Amino acid sequence: MKNKIMLITYSDSFGKNLKEVKQVLDTYFKREIGAVHILPFYPSSGDRGFAPIDYSKVSEEFGTWEDVEALGREYELMFDFMINHLSRRSPEFRDFVEKHDASPYADMFLRFSRFWPGGEPSEEQIEKLNRRKPGAPCEVVDFADGTQEKVWCTFDREQMDLDLNSETAWNYVAKTLRGLMDHGAAMIRLDAFAFATKKPDTSCFFLEPEIWKLMERVQEILDERQIPMLPEIHDHYTVQQKIAEHGYCVYDFVLPVMVLHTLYSGDGTRLRRWLDICPRNQQTTLDTHDGLGTVDVEGLLTEEELDRVIQETRRQGANFKWHYSQDTVGKQVVYQINCTYYSALGERDQSYLLARAIQFFSPGIPQVYYMGLLAGANDYELMERTNYPRNISRHNYTVEEICREVERPVVRHLCRLMQFRNLYPVFDGTMEVMDTPADILQIAWRDSGLEAVLWADLKSHAFTVTYLDEQGIMAALDLDTDFVWNQ
Repeated sequence: MKNKIMLITYSDSFGKNLKEVKQVLDTYFKREIGAVHILPFYPSSGDRGFAPIDYSKVSEEFGTWEDVEALGREYELMFDFMINHLSRRSPEFRDFVEKHDASPYADMFLRFSRFWPGGEPSEEQIEKLNRRKPGAPCEVVDFADGTQEKVWCTFDREQMDLDLNSETAWNYVAKTLRGLMDHGAAMIRLDAFAFATKKPDTSCFFLEPEIWKLMERVQEILDERQIPMLPEIHDHYTVQQKIAEHGYCVYDFVLPVMVLHTLYSGDGTRLRRWLDICPRNQQTTLDTHDGLGTVDVEGLLTEEELDRVIQETRRQGANFKWHYSQDTVGKQVVYQINCTYYSALGERDQSYLLARAIQFFSPGIPQVYYMGLLAGANDYELMERTNYPRNISRHNYTVEEICREVERPVVRHLCRLMQFRNLYPVFDGTMEVMDTPADILQIAWRDSGLEAVLWADLKSHAFTVTYLDEQGIMAALDLDTDFVWNQ
């Protein structure tokens, strides 16, 4: 994909539907956004779109395929494909429930009776699993013939796991991916893929070599249109490095918590090390529709440093998602911080702009969440009204609200930074992190005789961006003026 900033948005959060998303982008962010990750817009039965019922349709409240394709004519598009699961309300699963073993989809879903020797896992086997909920990851399904059976269910009860050892499931995968490419996908985000490899007496998470075979098989389908995929996984940073070594683009999920640590502490030592070793073929983030993952920085920050980040975000109004550590039985640990990035930085404009400048000068293509684009604060009202902690960072903006928000100085200044990142042709070149005192960060990019430098005081959060202009003279980026590059 082009090295332009990608927006992450729901279809009904940046305007009420896909037509309004395009209207807002065309009106206010034409030079700031080059691509859009439209979070799942298919009919779904749960998890804000991540329990897809039918990938061949656009959910009526969002619009039509014509609306998606109109957006795709102006911006590169990334679509989600949930390779691990499908909604229990999908036509395929409904047919399975109705006809049971006589259904053509009977082998498409992962049945406990066929997976576990003896039909049931032991307590020891359950303890080995990488789980997202207590107990065995299954749902008891009542079939039309009066029988019951357990079907694997890693996440919410609406999300029934596929059996990717069956050709029935792979036929479905291939048909679906080809359909998404037909409708203009420029990149496929492979959601929850690490849970799709399963074998008894293992964690059933990112199993090798099975995971590489799964990814190769998906990429072979996408290669029919030269479409890259972006595998989504939160895990130890070395897993992302391993995926990158296999030639795939990865997420930089280290950066969100690492930048918070850097700006909270005023010390860039840890960040500089990460910039030295991080993959280059990556998509960078500070915020997404999910929270800020903590497992990603384990081994890069000490336990004490990570705890200080958690405690500071707590002071800024964050809430947390927990899980039980597999390393320390029974110990509950934070694995996700739920908070907007602007609020995590105390809603201080200067600190927030510096965080974005660091992201834009880091290796990879930047992604900016729609609330981050508008420097949005925590939405406590939505969180409390819906009784759903993640909604703290999922405010639904109307077009009228966006019209007001774009006039805020912090949003205008962020747009100038984004214009520079998109238009100044140096970020496909080479990066150098300068040897400076711990409280100073200096990053330089060079390519074809051009140069851009970020200099930052990590204590005061003052920063400058300088670059060689058309006459070869070093100039300072003016955040009060639109950036223009004519060379």
